[in-house]
Amino acid sequence: MDAKTGFLSVSTRCTLSIAVWLAATTCLMGEDPPKMAEAIGQAKSLSMAFRNAAEATMPSVVTIVATPSPEERRQEFREMLEDPRFRRLLPDTFEIPEPFGEDFDLPFFPDGDTQVGSGVVIDASGVILTNHHVIENAGSVTVRFGDGREAKATEIKADPRSDLAILRIPVTTPLKAVPMGDSSSLQIGDWVIAIGSPFELEMTVSAGIISGLISGPIGGHGRGPHEMQRGRLLQTDAAINPGNSGGPLVNLDGQVVGINMAIASNSGGYQGIGFAIPADRAKWVASELINHGVVRRAYLGIRIDELGPEAAETLGLNPRSGVFVAEVLPDGAAADAGLRVNDVITEFAGLPVRGPRDLQDVVEQQPAESQQTMTVMRRGQAIQLQATMKLEPTAEVESTP
Repeated sequence: MDAKTGFLSVSTRCTLSIAVWLAATTCLMGEDPPKMAEAIGQAKSLSMAFRNAAEATMPSVVTIVATPSPEERRQEFREMLEDPRFRRLLPDTFEIPEPFGEDFDLPFFPDGDTQVGSGVVIDASGVILTNHHVIENAGSVTVRFGDGREAKATEIKADPRSDLAILRIPVTTPLKAVPMGDSSSLQIGDWVIAIGSPFELEMTVSAGIISGLISGPIGGHGRGPHEMQRGRLLQTDAAINPGNSGGPLVNLDGQVVGINMAIASNSGGYQGIGFAIPADRAKWVASELINHGVVRRAYLGIRIDELGPEAAETLGLNPRSGVFVAEVLPDGAAADAGLRVNDVITEFAGLPVRGPRDLQDVVEQQPAESQQTMTVMRRGQAIQLQATMKLEPTAEVESTP
């Protein structure tokens, strides 16, 4: 036992686990061989399910290598020149060249660090889904398949708010696209596998379960964005490491149920807590980027807060059963519908609202001009309001031809 933490070390836990397994196995073999055979058969069946899911998905999984743009390289070079530790190595008469224009050559400056991540083919015509942070600030993006083929992305469209992006590569023959599953049906405890290129080890598979369905910001430390601006997340204990970002989280039917995007870690490596963007959200964002080049989001025009335990008790509601309306903006869908400050939204479009991300998730995917019903608690009474959805006046998109 660790004297500082009071917990058993990893090696000790592993040794104890093996000892317990051996003891149980010996007991079964000695007392009931048929039960032992049945247990081995069940384990083999599960192993076969993992194998089939991996074999069905791996041809659609790619490694993505993003090289910094010339602008990014020039900025890195400037930062290096301005670093006092580096300036001490230069003559006192050295002056930083101005300006760093497009014609400024960096003959002795290395290409800079490349960003390596993963992606998955979602359309046979050459469309690949990945994370925005994998290709952010990239000047060129190379897509590498498991069989050694490579292709340059000819089109990149990204949505930073959801940390998703699509790439398009030229193809001469149709690619194998992976089926996208229904992430809304996932339950805590469901088996999943994560496929990707952690630490540039291509086509690596790890297994685990759905550990949680996250509606709030990600805490802790580690790699990847920890506070997505939009959307709920899936938590999994399938090993996700640097390089897994953008790769698929797959169920035992070989369907993509999530896009791996971050870990919570004190060391930067795997500690059993990984996060993925649900497939339902990824499908919607990808469709918007493919068809419109931008994610068109609907909005109500309100500022909302968490419904705390004390406020919920005062209103006669259960904790996490709604969101508190702190402000109603003029000329928005909420104002037109008659929503008021201090109202509590408990349901929208027939779906329960547990927190701000739940409401954001369902609101922004509604079609413009559609009529949506929301249930509101006002002065202890439940009322229903009809909102005519409007699109956000601006949309954030990063596009590279």
